[in-house]
Amino acid sequence: MTALVVAAAVVAGAFWWSLWEYGLHRFAFHVPRGKWFGSKEHLNHHVHAGWNMDPLMLLLWLGVALSGLGWGSLVTRITGSGAAGIAFGAGWALAYYFYEWQHRSAHVHRPRNRWQRWMRLHHFHHHFGHPMANQGVSVPWWDVVFRTLEEPGRVKVPRRLAMPWLLDEHGEVRPEYADDYVLVGRAGERPRAAVDSEDKVRAYANLAPGEDAVT
Repeated sequence: MTALVVAAAVVAGAFWWSLWEYGLHRFAFHVPRGKWFGSKEHLNHHVHAGWNMDPLMLLLWLGVALSGLGWGSLVTRITGSGAAGIAFGAGWALAYYFYEWQHRSAHVHRPRNRWQRWMRLHHFHHHFGHPMANQGVSVPWWDVVFRTLEEPGRVKVPRRLAMPWLLDEHGEVRPEYADDYVLVGRAGERPRAAVDSEDKVRAYANLAPGEDAVT
């Protein structure tokens, strides 16, 4: 019975993280439109649509681990079971790290299975189609519940923001991804500084990036 309780608590903790993943992404990062540090950092991620390791991530990871301990302590008090509390906190933290790993992979690595293909389409529609849709990154069910789910169709990717794994040696969409993505904009069309400035304005207004591109 203890093993069953522990397994259920791990799943419950992971499920609890999935709600926070949605809520933080939508209400803490997008809705404030850059009015606090976390929102600014996230919207700057939209400006560049890339992934770089920031030392601040180490503090975030530590914070998630500590919050997992906090949730675990709360569950222990409610249930009277230390095993359930530890498992719940572990499920929360592991689900977060899984989300973070998959989010990074979406930006830097090609999809390797059907789920990863879905996740990238779902997420890049959020980046390049409608930033207030598809707020869940790793799972879609809270988008269904809160009616923010949109089917991506064929995602239009501005050339300047294209993921490295999407492009062939000529800078065009690889044939295996042509049904899912299309590049928009022409290289060198406008000065880079002007496009960067416009991208930031649009990102902070929760709008998709413009389709102009630069070298």
